[in-house]
Amino acid sequence: MRDLSVGDERKRILYFALPMLIGNVFQLMYNVVDRWVVGQYVGKQALAAVGASFPIIFVMISFFIGIAMGFTIAISQYFGSKNIEKVRRTIDTLYIMMFFASVLISIVGIFFSEQIFQLINLPVEVRPEANTYFKIYMAGVLLFFGFSGTSAILRGLGDSKTPLYFMVLATVANVAFDILFVLGFGMGVEGVALATIISQGGAFVTAIFYLNRTHEVINLSWRKMIFDMDVFRKSVKIGAPIGGQHLFVSLGMSVMFVLVNPFGTDAVAAYTTVFTISSFVSMPAMNFTNALSTFVGQNLGANKPQRVHRGLMETFKMVSVLVVVITAIAIIFRRELVGIFTDDQNVINIGAEYLSIVGWFFVAFSSMFVIGGVMRGAGDTLVPMIITFISLWVVRIPACYLLSLEYGVTGIWWGIPIAWLVGLVLSFLYYLTGRWKKKAIVKHDQA
Repeated sequence: MRDLSVGDERKRILYFALPMLIGNVFQLMYNVVDRWVVGQYVGKQALAAVGASFPIIFVMISFFIGIAMGFTIAISQYFGSKNIEKVRRTIDTLYIMMFFASVLISIVGIFFSEQIFQLINLPVEVRPEANTYFKIYMAGVLLFFGFSGTSAILRGLGDSKTPLYFMVLATVANVAFDILFVLGFGMGVEGVALATIISQGGAFVTAIFYLNRTHEVINLSWRKMIFDMDVFRKSVKIGAPIGGQHLFVSLGMSVMFVLVNPFGTDAVAAYTTVFTISSFVSMPAMNFTNALSTFVGQNLGANKPQRVHRGLMETFKMVSVLVVVITAIAIIFRRELVGIFTDDQNVINIGAEYLSIVGWFFVAFSSMFVIGGVMRGAGDTLVPMIITFISLWVVRIPACYLLSLEYGVTGIWWGIPIAWLVGLVLSFLYYLTGRWKKKAIVKHDQA
């Protein structure tokens, strides 16, 4: 565990973020390996099927992942105030909530998968493989939630290294099972899905076994778990807007596929590929933002609000440098990067065009994300949700649709950065108001 309320702000955030960043690289390797194996050894229809399944999966899980982030913020603030009993009760309550949520999601996903892909107008030739991948993944959501919840708890406690170790374990296992199931057994997309849930489940079970014997705060006993309604209400109050924000984003991702789908399998496969590449570019923003949120939570819990602005500025500097470097690589080597996943030249052309347009605005996206991290760490999650709704549903979707009528799929690519710029401006203006400082769970008397 790491106390982020003392010491140099830049070093504290950097050392906390780096293990998460490395872990996220390994986590993204799930998608990279899955899509590389599918694209190279199964075909572009299978690649499109896996890619089209991802935003639907995200829709199914995003709200509850956002709720879990509310628990993480609560853990960080209770830990900052040294209230260990509340920390333990928050952990118990989170696990109980995630269990019931995963069961519900699995049932809905498995029984309604066909209708979901019909609703988003996925090309008919892609649907059978998409249904297969989606149903298998949905069957393993409990394992995904368990692993993600455990990692979130550790981050709330200031421990970003332990989740990294188990993410490395999961990624290595995923690669091995991908090779075994797809190349060895010729299983296709079902092999990729099985590899993912088995590796996540193995990492989750191993993590719980290890932490129960070594961690000073986490000591889970399924029979002794306590569901704390007060903790649940406070955490959900913070997490529900984050969940809503994630839901808006995930639904927006699905609508983006609805907009891209009419342009054919090549466009869907290209969008699937560049989405994976873009995830690498956004990693610094996401991981440093998570570190910043924990930093803000602990410092507000410890009644040290003066450290928050310094933490934001240091985070912004570090993220900007990383994003500029990664963006340059993505733009310069755009054709080679898309070509990793497929040999189809038309798919490569479409994907390269996306990176040549959207790539120039990755810094704006990362800046918006970092500013939102301060507000989330403070427990002010409603306004970021509203900003996300405006930038995505009021700006991006209409802009992408209208531009696609005139410029085809190229118009869709231009609609994305327009929305990012609007979101950045709105986030910055709200940060300047300072209202987010009043939303912390742990209250302190002001002298």
